[in-house]
Amino acid sequence: MSGARARGMRDIDPGKLEFFHSTEPQPCAYLPGRVERRAVTGLSGPDSRRRLDLLNRAGFRRGHGVAYRPACPGCSACVPVRVAAAEFAPSRSLRRAAARNADLRARERPPHATLEQYGVFASYQRLRHGGDMAEMSFGEYRSLVEDTEVDTRVVEFRDGGGRLAAAAITDWLADGLSGVYNFFSVDRARASPGAYAVLWHIARARALGLPYVYLGYWVAGSRKMAWKARFRPLEALSGGRWRRFDPTAFPQPVFPATEAPEGRPK
Repeated sequence: MSGARARGMRDIDPGKLEFFHSTEPQPCAYLPGRVERRAVTGLSGPDSRRRLDLLNRAGFRRGHGVAYRPACPGCSACVPVRVAAAEFAPSRSLRRAAARNADLRARERPPHATLEQYGVFASYQRLRHGGDMAEMSFGEYRSLVEDTEVDTRVVEFRDGGGRLAAAAITDWLADGLSGVYNFFSVDRARASPGAYAVLWHIARARALGLPYVYLGYWVAGSRKMAWKARFRPLEALSGGRWRRFDPTAFPQPVFPATEAPEGRPK
């Protein structure tokens, strides 16, 4: 989620979203030249956890105090995907990532932002993404972590010297773990700590007897989303049903050669 999108989500008042609303069109974060819109609904009140469970299974994601799902006219490129935790078997490259990060120790913490986390987060954004996300202030990062009324935790991964190597903002759901945002120290990038964090979540889900780890959206043709294909078996939501999914066989998205909503160019 970009800094602009994070600010947009934060500015939506969950208490006023009794039904589903559509966001204004803005440039797509995954496919250049495309425009995205989102359907959003609030997540506040005593039934927030139950509602998120239902919405998550319907392909929604959580950001701040709302749940959202792409609702882009003429485009269905964003495909919700999840790992079948009990059947997962790591590839050779993932086993190497696990070995390179064997010194890390995970700790589940309440959703409270710290300056230490923010320092790692900001450096990660500058290295990997740039743009709006790299300009997020500590207050905006704090909102990303703390604006939640569901069971959200920050999983910190620390090395043998106690240094923060990676962190994951994660929602605990009735049927699995759902990653909200992961980031890691740029000094450790070659060791693939991001992959290790996903491996940890799969193992944690297994230990808890939870069947799934939700990875968000996979987008055909997007290099940013390609890493999710490494974690198999994957399931994808298609036609209202979760089905076994092979990203290499998934058809490329087809976009109409027309103007985008609000007259913006495709």
